[in-house]
Parts: sequence; structure tokens; C-alpha cells
Amino acid sequence: MSGPPTRDAAPGGGRGPRPPSGRPGAERLLRHLRRSPLLPVAEKVAAGERLSCEDGLALFATTDLTGLGRMANFVREARHGNRGYYNVNRYLNPTNLCWVDCGLCAWARLPGVPGGYTMAVEEAVAEASAGWHDGITEIHVVGGLHPTLPYDYYPGLLRALKARFPGVHLKAWTMVELDWIARIGKRDLVEVIRDLKAAGMDSCPGGGAEIFAKRVRDVICANKISGERWLEVARLCHLEGVPTNVTMLYGSVEDDAERVDHLLRIRELQDETGGFLGLIPLAFHPEGTQLAHLPPSTGLLDLKAVAVSRLLLDNVDHVKAYWVQIGEKLAQAALHFGADDLVGTVTEETITHAAGATTEAGISRAGMEALIRGAGREPFERDAFYERVVRDGSGRVLRANRHDFVPAGTAPPGGAALPSHPGSGLDTALASS
Repeated sequence: MSGPPTRDAAPGGGRGPRPPSGRPGAERLLRHLRRSPLLPVAEKVAAGERLSCEDGLALFATTDLTGLGRMANFVREARHGNRGYYNVNRYLNPTNLCWVDCGLCAWARLPGVPGGYTMAVEEAVAEASAGWHDGITEIHVVGGLHPTLPYDYYPGLLRALKARFPGVHLKAWTMVELDWIARIGKRDLVEVIRDLKAAGMDSCPGGGAEIFAKRVRDVICANKISGERWLEVARLCHLEGVPTNVTMLYGSVEDDAERVDHLLRIRELQDETGGFLGLIPLAFHPEGTQLAHLPPSTGLLDLKAVAVSRLLLDNVDHVKAYWVQIGEKLAQAALHFGADDLVGTVTEETITHAAGATTEAGISRAGMEALIRGAGREPFERDAFYERVVRDGSGRVLRANRHDFVPAGTAPPGGAALPSHPGSGLDTALASS
């Protein structure tokens, strides 16, 4: 068989029961689920087989939450053991002016509406500096689709951030923003990706994916790019050596089939490029949006979204539980339902809080580690590529491993070792900030 498997492909052949794979815990998993209607799916999970669309639907429909959690935790622990990953990151939102007026958003403002703002490059760098704490290793940059900012603003901001914080990882611009930057700059998207990468864009956040199905997007984000375009932009990023994250916004108007379709489209692209670092399931917060009549997600759906994502995305290493959205206690439970990562300390989160989130807008590194330990997991501070961040006794970063992303099916020129990211002044930046 040539090429990546299709959505429903099950590597290894047929769909009948399979013996346990021999992985630790496989027999115990099947023993626990021997009377569950999920047993046929559990047999595939134990044997390491790829799950189908029908399996995904069965997982979302199940009333056996403990069985679902056991399967997801089995996969999670096989990949990551008892680690609970997190990073020390800072959010930066340079503008909330946005022309698309998405029904799902309580944060953005149309031009001319009170509450809108745009930071000059110098102001944005000063804002990032003002929020500095705990030796931040990543700055997460997202904003609105500003109707008039010039093209040069975007690479200019990245260059200024790199100059102020050399060596700190810049996770900047969603697929929706990259498409918009290319449109306002009247440039080819590949040229834009290359320009921004050269300016300091080390990876991209996964926002704007929402649910890929057109029916859903027509309700929650009608003016945003299509799901197909989102995936195409991500593909081009990956092929240009820029890894990305990816999200799934659940709990608005989508159904189980549309959630499963969303996850399987992610899996297809990951088969092709290997460029997704992780998936972040995002719970829809209706308060303050045009969809405020919808109920918030339930804890049951929150845990199902994490668990089913872990089970379907067999080629994506990390599934994250975003504590800002689902709360700290449920995020701890999610670490036993397939999630291996609590995202980060998230200094100055504003977007979810505009829609009624009641969590803190940030958490300290010590607080994050206590949260992970309280869930019975072992904290692992990571960099953007899941290498360990090493600190001295005062919390100063001694080492944060970095490497370049190489798209699936390619190799470094001449087989040489992968070079590190440009900018080796991480310690200097942290010490001087």
C-alpha cells in the first residue's frame, strides 16, 4: 500500500478482535472493559490498531465514561508515562480589532467600536516585557484580523520581540491570521510564511480551526476562512519547516459526526506532514458572544473531547487540557483521560476571559507544578518541542533545548545534525529582563 492511510484505514488489516499487543497494561485494559459496549474498540486500542470514523462516533456516544477514560489513559501512559507537561509562557495580543465579527467571539472589536485597541510595535514589546516572570521561554502571539495594519508590521513585531528576548520561542499567528496577512500584503502565502519565519516565527498556535465542517462555520464564524483553507495553510507551514498546533472548538452547534470528522482531517494531514505538535480541545464559552443563548459545555463533554481526541489522533504526540477554559480541577481529571499537557502558565490570558472564564488569567510555575502533582502526575517543564527546560535553584533557565522542525519524509541536507533555532541568548534575555 502506498501513501498515507485514509481516514478509516486500520493499519494491519481487518477489523476483527485482536489479542493484546503486549504493551504493559493491555490485558488489564481488556479485563476492565470485558462487559462494556466499548470492548470492540478497546480490543483495537490494545492491539495498536487505528480507529475508524465509526469508532469515534461510538466513543462520543458512549455512556461508559470510565471505560472511555481507561482507554485514553492507556494510550496516554504508553506514550508519556506519568509526565504532566507544561511550559512557562506569556500571551501577547497586539490588537483586538477584527473585521470578521465571529459569532463565537466575545473578545474582538469591530473598528470604531469602543474597547478596540492596537499596539504599535514598541508598545507590544513593552507589554511583553511588563508581564515577564518566572523565566518565560515562549511568547504566544495572536490578535484580530486588523483591516489596515501594513504588511511590514507583522515581521517587524517578530524582529523586535526577538531583539528584546533573543532565544525565546515565538509562537505567532494562527492559520487564519497568516491567510489575512497574505491578503492585506498582496503576497503569496508561501512568501509570507518564509518572511515571518526569517523574522522569528518559530511555530504557530492552533487557533481558528474551530470545527472544519461548513455547516458549523456558517453559524459560528461565517466570515472566517473555510476549514479546507485552514488545513491548506497549516500544510504550507509544515512544508516550510514551521510546526503548528491545532485546536478543536467543541460545545457550540456541532454534532458528534462533525467532531469526529474534524479530528480525522487533522489525522490525515499529520500523516502527510507530521507538523502538528499537539491538539488543544477548546470548550466553547458562550457568555458575551452572539451565541449566548447556547449552554456552556458540560464536564462530561469536556472529558470526552479530550479522551476521544487522544484515541483518534494516533499520530499526534500531545493532547492538551486547557485549564483556563475547563478549570483547574477538571484539567487535573483530564490528565487521566488522555491529556498529557496543561498548556502553560499563560500570563495575561484575555480572549477566553472576555467570554466569561472564571479561572485566573495566569498561574505561577510553582502553582502549575502543584496542580500537576495534585493530579498524581510528575511535572515536566518543557520547551515548545517538548524537551526539558533545566533551571538552577533560583529558577533561572540553564538550558532549553531547541531544534528545527523537518517535515515528514524529508531529511536535513547531507544528513547533518539538525541545527538549533537562531538566537542563543536565552539566558541573557531572562537575566536582563
